Amino acid sequence: MRRLWNVCGTIVKYSGLILILLFLLFPIYWVLLTSFKTNMEAYRFPPTFIPVSPTPDAYISLVTKHNDFFVYYKNNFIVSGLTAFITSILAIMSGYTLARFHFKWNKWITAALLGSQMFPVISRMISLYDLMGKVHLINTHTGLILALTAAMLPFTAMLMASFFEGIPRAIEEAAYIDGAGRIQILIRMVVPLVKPGMVAVVIYAFLMAWDDYLHAVTLIQNDSLRTLSAGVALRYLGELSYDWSLINTISIVGMLPIIVLFFFFQKHMVKGLVAGAVKG
Repeated sequence: MRRLWNVCGTIVKYSGLILILLFLLFPIYWVLLTSFKTNMEAYRFPPTFIPVSPTPDAYISLVTKHNDFFVYYKNNFIVSGLTAFITSILAIMSGYTLARFHFKWNKWITAALLGSQMFPVISRMISLYDLMGKVHLINTHTGLILALTAAMLPFTAMLMASFFEGIPRAIEEAAYIDGAGRIQILIRMVVPLVKPGMVAVVIYAFLMAWDDYLHAVTLIQNDSLRTLSAGVALRYLGELSYDWSLINTISIVGMLPIIVLFFFFQKHMVKGLVAGAVKG
């Protein structure tokens, strides 16, 4: 009887997991499905769960007729890559400082970093736009990269600080006695020990920059400088009608870098986030 209950419990557990997985994957399935429909079939009601006549016309049209999409795509790679790189460097330095240099204002700095995450992004857009205008960084990738880096730095700095606090001080003290400087210790000894945290920070920063819409649409008005989310929203989403096949094709192509990133680095990212949650 007990064995029967265990079997039933296992069946219920895995059935629930399968249902949750199907629920989470259905939007991706529907986007992929619609990208192979004609636009008339995409508007059909009731909807078809399998295309009547699958066609790659939307993909062909995207490649041959919509060169502006690939301009947005390239800009997204530039902004996301540079944002991830700069954020990771600053997060390493600031996280190491928070973890190793304790002074009377340390708690207040940590509280300020935590408090900055409580405010919605839109609450700072007016002041951010005014500040960027004063330093002539409106309509520049530099201004957008700096804004995204500033938005992500508090969280990434605290994340890296948790990793550094998990590294024994004895390692650094031994290297210091042997004559190594603080920078040498950080670069040659400490940073290699926190690679999972660095991977987590880089992936997090890249994903947040890749999906960003509010900063991009606020700070960039020049169409040739727009990133993917802002460019697609302003060019391909009409007021009265949408080309749903094309829009879903764009969504699939836009998801590809994220899927590849998770495919290769998912294990490292999960390991990094979990390891950073435990001190000592």
